[in-house]
Amino acid sequence: MTTPQARTSEGSPTGDPLPHYPFSTRGDRLAPELAELQSRCPVARVSTNSGDEAWLVTGYELAQHVLRDRAFDRSVLGQADSPAQDAPIMAPELLDAMNHLQQAGLRDEVLKALGRDQPALPADWVEGVTREGLEAMVREGGPGDLQHHFAEWVAGQCMCRLLGLPFEDHAWLAVRADLDLTMVTPTHEELARNWEEIRVYMHEHMSTRSPGAPRGLADRLADLNTAQPGLTDHQLSNIVSVLFVSGYEDFASFLGVAAFNLLQRPEVMDALRARPETMPQCVEELLRCSVVLGNAIPRFVTRDARLGSAEVKEGEMILLSLDAVNYDPAAFFAPEEFDPTRSPNPHLRFGYGRHHCPGAHLVRRQSDVAFRTLLDHLPALRLAVPPAKVPWHPNRMAIMPAEIPVTW
Repeated sequence: MTTPQARTSEGSPTGDPLPHYPFSTRGDRLAPELAELQSRCPVARVSTNSGDEAWLVTGYELAQHVLRDRAFDRSVLGQADSPAQDAPIMAPELLDAMNHLQQAGLRDEVLKALGRDQPALPADWVEGVTREGLEAMVREGGPGDLQHHFAEWVAGQCMCRLLGLPFEDHAWLAVRADLDLTMVTPTHEELARNWEEIRVYMHEHMSTRSPGAPRGLADRLADLNTAQPGLTDHQLSNIVSVLFVSGYEDFASFLGVAAFNLLQRPEVMDALRARPETMPQCVEELLRCSVVLGNAIPRFVTRDARLGSAEVKEGEMILLSLDAVNYDPAAFFAPEEFDPTRSPNPHLRFGYGRHHCPGAHLVRRQSDVAFRTLLDHLPALRLAVPPAKVPWHPNRMAIMPAEIPVTW
């Protein structure tokens, strides 16, 4: 392996090839290359799947700086000639959905749906659908697949209900969402065709709504946009597609990786069963330590700046590895240890400052309910295979187990 090191944009000081990022798409551990970079060179030059070059940031304070400083922007990455991390961006609103929603006067409606209250996703409903998935797994007999019957089931139910989509379409949508978040396998033509199928589905769904009687967030956005047009129909259907794909994939990824982490710690599961009120604090630690980003959070340099020891130039791309950042010993005591009582726990899983993920409340609240239900419903739950035998989907932007075999 080539030893990663910082360099200027003109070339490697040794002439060696740049390290290729991402280093791993497994969620059972932080890639060793990330830990090495963090300790030696927390701003390093790397190559990406698209063939472009970028600066990879693995340090906690440096990541905060990038997310805080307006010298590093997100929206420019949606432009046709901007650097890319993986596949080319097919439309600006796909990478910068929240800014487009804000400019169209629709952002508040999305934030209300994803905020602390989440009226479309009451706790008793989330508990009920979680039990449904687990009971279906039990009926099929062991070993069961917790990724399918828990992580993907709960995430799919939540996102379909939130947007107002029929859950019977979930399997069709999930296949296309999975393909969209595959980093290296599909061709650009395949990705474009796949995305167009999702977009047309969302467009047709909103086109057949009954105005004034919305079934979910997608319909409410369509009603508001009709009353005061700020987006084209094409843009709105693209953005609703982004809301589903990112919400479903990210949530299913976290629930799966976090469940896998818990299953390796039966003493933690026993403690949570004894004191379920401690689940929110444990969820925060799961958010910190779960390795869920197959790629990284991109930003674009809008003006020459200094970032740690590196001089970054206008037009270059910055990649933030929030997985690595959340293991930075400068920010977290004994970061390799899983501590469900860790406090404070200032992880950057959902970003920082003005760049804070609008879905944070949804993931926190619904994970709390789902994991309480899981532990209560299956008190003898355990892995059916050694942890090293759990398979992982390769080359995924949202890291996800291919299955989590369990017995109960």
